Amino acid sequence: MMHLYLVRHGIAVDRDDPDCPPDTERPLTPKGMKRTHEAALGLRTLKIRPDAILTSPWLRAVQTAEIFSEVIGFSSKKIVQLDALKGTSTPAELFRELAKLRAKEVLCVGHEPHLHLIIGQVLHTSAKITELKKAGIACLELDQISPPQGLLIALYPPSALRDLGKETPPETNFKKDA
Repeated sequence: MMHLYLVRHGIAVDRDDPDCPPDTERPLTPKGMKRTHEAALGLRTLKIRPDAILTSPWLRAVQTAEIFSEVIGFSSKKIVQLDALKGTSTPAELFRELAKLRAKEVLCVGHEPHLHLIIGQVLHTSAKITELKKAGIACLELDQISPPQGLLIALYPPSALRDLGKETPPETNFKKDA
């Protein structure tokens, strides 16, 4: 069994901004960095300690993964960038990568609508179950990876994570990879 945490990247530079770089290079905004950090504090409060953090190679997702790893005490050097988490990939590509891991808890940072397609594949439905807000998280409990089979056990809107994070004492440290 695996717990799979799907995280949507934080607030990034708007595509309509005249100074916006190409989509793959859009960074988080200062507000996006702050709110992502606050959401990560909420994840830390939940004492979620992934064995692996995987991310889309697109800049806003990498920055989100780095913020989450820093806050939860996961070494940023162990973050793995995967093409399978690009917004243009298929859920099957991610499940092939997950099948290679020997991990009980995996945090994946990616993009919508790709993330809701992954949820749909696990739940065997083409219905749109949810659309994650930026820096929001869905938790899936996978009974098996190939073919994917499992349950959606939690949805954490970013606002709820930020509220949880306010309850975290600043000295709390969950270092896993010291």
